[in-house]
Amino acid sequence: MSLFILSYLAGVLTIASPCILPVLPFILARADRPFRRSGLPMLLGLAIAFAAVASLAAFAGGWAVAANQFGRAAALVLLAIFGLGLVLPALSARLAAPFVAAGSRLALWARDGRSGLISSVALGVATGLLWTPCAGPVLGLILSGAALSGPAPQTGALLLAYGIGAATSLAAALMAGRLALMRLRSSLPWVERARRLAGIAAIGSVTVLGLGLDTSLLQRLSTEQTNKLENTLVKLVSDPASLWPNSAVAASPDTIAAPLASLLGRTGWVNSAPLRAEYLRGKVVLLNVWTYSCINCLRALPHVKSWAAKYEAQGLVVIGVHAPEFAFEKVQDNVARASAALGIRYPVVLDNDFRIWRAFRNSGWPGLHILSADGRIRHQATGEGRYEQTERVIQRLLAEANATGIASPSQPVEGQGTQKEADRRNLRSPETYLGHDKAERFASPGPLTRDQPREYRHPATLPANFWSLSGNWTVGPEFAALNAAGGGLRYRVHARDLHLVLVPGTPDRPVRFRVRIDGAAPGASHGSDTDEQGFGTVRDGRLYQLVRQAGPVGDRIVEIEFLDPGVRAYAFTFG
Repeated sequence: MSLFILSYLAGVLTIASPCILPVLPFILARADRPFRRSGLPMLLGLAIAFAAVASLAAFAGGWAVAANQFGRAAALVLLAIFGLGLVLPALSARLAAPFVAAGSRLALWARDGRSGLISSVALGVATGLLWTPCAGPVLGLILSGAALSGPAPQTGALLLAYGIGAATSLAAALMAGRLALMRLRSSLPWVERARRLAGIAAIGSVTVLGLGLDTSLLQRLSTEQTNKLENTLVKLVSDPASLWPNSAVAASPDTIAAPLASLLGRTGWVNSAPLRAEYLRGKVVLLNVWTYSCINCLRALPHVKSWAAKYEAQGLVVIGVHAPEFAFEKVQDNVARASAALGIRYPVVLDNDFRIWRAFRNSGWPGLHILSADGRIRHQATGEGRYEQTERVIQRLLAEANATGIASPSQPVEGQGTQKEADRRNLRSPETYLGHDKAERFASPGPLTRDQPREYRHPATLPANFWSLSGNWTVGPEFAALNAAGGGLRYRVHARDLHLVLVPGTPDRPVRFRVRIDGAAPGASHGSDTDEQGFGTVRDGRLYQLVRQAGPVGDRIVEIEFLDPGVRAYAFTFG
């Protein structure tokens, strides 16, 4: 029950996130309609549509994502007509005529003055198909649970609770708009002006949604305070005592308490023998939940490594909890090689069954969890950033444990290669998976063929943030595998860095590749895993940096041609 409450409250908090902005014009444009007959059905339609689409995306794989693309296109058309109807009623009547003649009432329903129960639900469903809320900690917790445990009615119910929470806050905005409109009713010119402004805002929102800015620009504008408040909710609902450290029960002298006890008895340690209770007892512990092909995890590593080196003498114990995203990351030798290459010297434990992840209620990669010397969780954070705050928590807890000689806060930490901080001002391309379970924005002619070899070709044009295949590939649930030499990938990117998670078909057969940017060798814009001519080699499974733009960042078409067969491509990430 507590997780349902948490999901609902997190949905309510979306009103504080910029990602809700494209939805507001469609909601406020109905402020002059009766709430029970118009506003309420619309908001319920939004919540149900969002829950249905998010559930399908979590459970049903690539076909559901592809189906939603058609739904988004239809919704954009409907909402554009709705906005035009508010601005130009005469034009709306002309646009509506073909739909009426064909028996479709959607366009007519969207016209001013003809709203009803069904039209309100239709508008809400259309809005729900387009709305993609920023993936804050709570939504990440729900979707991570779906990924780990598989299809379950509970996940759909949690997503519905999240959608109803968002609908609740939007209902408050709708009532506020209705109140403002009632005050303006004495002035008909103002009412007409407000209606036209609502239509212009609705058309602007359709433009934002159609260009994909809701998942790039608006996510970058999301406030840190919203995520911080969601993290507080996670603690409050799932473990109320964690917000009041003095009320928690400390571990007994001869053992360690949960959740830290989930580390004991684990096999699969790197850089250390299995840690024992006596080593952890009385120590300030920092757990970093990560996986070695995750770009967000890699960018957080310089800070974690700095704290491990700086505060070890004062009693800080840093432990990496390796929770794999892809199957090849479950192999201990792979984790050991990656840890060595990344300069990690502190203990790392494999969490292939996600037992430690669940014990700490982790909600994404990377996840930082800091425990005080008595074994209580005192700080948790998901994702990148807030490093100064995290270091202050470390210093405070070490002081509480009577550590001496605590150093002053670190100077700014600068990562290199894949560990360098992202250029967020120019980051407009989202993480993109190539396996059919999560694939989206695929541009080669024809749909992805699941689990069967097929010849693909690049399209004549490639929209922003879309990708394509050429050559003979077999697309599986997690990755696309190249069957014959000469095949390639293209991506139209807007970001300083482009990375690709790659694995050779067999460990003893490296795969050579070449990268081109807008058809030419990358030169100074080559990545850390390519040379100036764009050549590189896939020798082991990991994240490869293929491009780091040296000049002004703009839209670029990046093509990767593989000179040998057998490579497996998992996901594009950007920085």
